[in-house]
Amino acid sequence: MSDFFQKVTSQADPFKKLLAYIPGFSGYMERQNRRDADKILRETVARRFEEQWSRASNLQVELVNNGMIQYVDDLEKATLQLRTFIDKISHAARGYSGLFDATKINEKELEAIYQFDLAFFELGNQLKNGVDNLEASLADETALPAAIRNLVSIARLSVETFERRSEVVTGGN
Repeated sequence: MSDFFQKVTSQADPFKKLLAYIPGFSGYMERQNRRDADKILRETVARRFEEQWSRASNLQVELVNNGMIQYVDDLEKATLQLRTFIDKISHAARGYSGLFDATKINEKELEAIYQFDLAFFELGNQLKNGVDNLEASLADETALPAAIRNLVSIARLSVETFERRSEVVTGGN
């Protein structure tokens, strides 16, 4: 996350740099930069999951085309959960509250959010590996059910992890 924060901070225009000299305003600017970095991070996670969702959806079509219709509903569970996760993370509240926001997030909570965000990247890697495994399992019907269950499990864990992140952002509300 610090790389995203540095990227946003380094792109501050001269006006923002000037306003940073106003007492109390620099803290607000830092919080705003963190919010912008959080948005960039969530968009990146959403894009990575979107790529894998698309691949999994294409594999559903391939299952139908190969007459393996009995597996389509099971794979649909995974794709629906992935779509839910993508929609939620794309529209999530930013990870750091602005000056006048109703929800205030302190540094400890922010660190917890960063841990969840790191978990999203790790889950994204697991998802990619899971879709790779599913694709390879299309030729082996004995391995296919386990590959689908694995994908469903990763998708479910992604949604659950997002929900726990949301609890930190909203203070458990």
